[in-house]
Amino acid sequence: MFGWGRRRESRHGRGADETSEEEPDVVESGPFDEHEAPNDELSRLDLGSVRIPVPSGAQLQVELDPSGPVRAVHLVTGMGRLTVSAFAAPRSAGLWGEVKHELAEQLGKDGTRVRKEQGEWSTELIAASPKVTLRFIGVDGPRWLLRGVATGPTDHAPQLARVLYDVVRDTVVVRGTNPMPVRTPLPITLPEQLSRHLEQAKAQQEATARTQQTQIHQEQSGIAQRRQAGR
Repeated sequence: MFGWGRRRESRHGRGADETSEEEPDVVESGPFDEHEAPNDELSRLDLGSVRIPVPSGAQLQVELDPSGPVRAVHLVTGMGRLTVSAFAAPRSAGLWGEVKHELAEQLGKDGTRVRKEQGEWSTELIAASPKVTLRFIGVDGPRWLLRGVATGPTDHAPQLARVLYDVVRDTVVVRGTNPMPVRTPLPITLPEQLSRHLEQAKAQQEATARTQQTQIHQEQSGIAQRRQAGR
């Protein structure tokens, strides 16, 4: 039903005895559901709901929701930024068909020129300008939708798209068994080391902000005192 992985044909082939027991299909390329994740020893960043390979030289950029939870983790490369996210989807049908239609309408209302292009898994959306190109791809899986977005300079759009395909192709989606409303983003959990680094950076920013606020207060107090002394 879902096209979340390419499969190899059974070794029995079409000419095999129909009464013989066929071996199960083997998923050849992803994205993979957690129950079909390959034992390929490929290093993947575990974000809870998705496990994604990180391109060589890429840096992580964490986007936080104002209320606190992690909204997204971006992979920043020399050619642009990649974002891979997973969402809850219905059991009976895919979700990308609806999402891409709504996304194209929204981009069109914003004045962006959008074109559709048949990709490796489904129809993709490309929103291009002379300077920046965005590519949206979607893959429907069992009760999940995986969305990949590539954002970068138009000159590097083809190369960045290939990197996005490589990331999506080796991504593992961990849907879990908990019921969720359709389109709910699957929760992102940062690895302990990354979470600790983020907390340290946040604490440092808060300390810097307090120091700057203290300096501003002292300067304002000094100005007020000098004005008072000059009267």
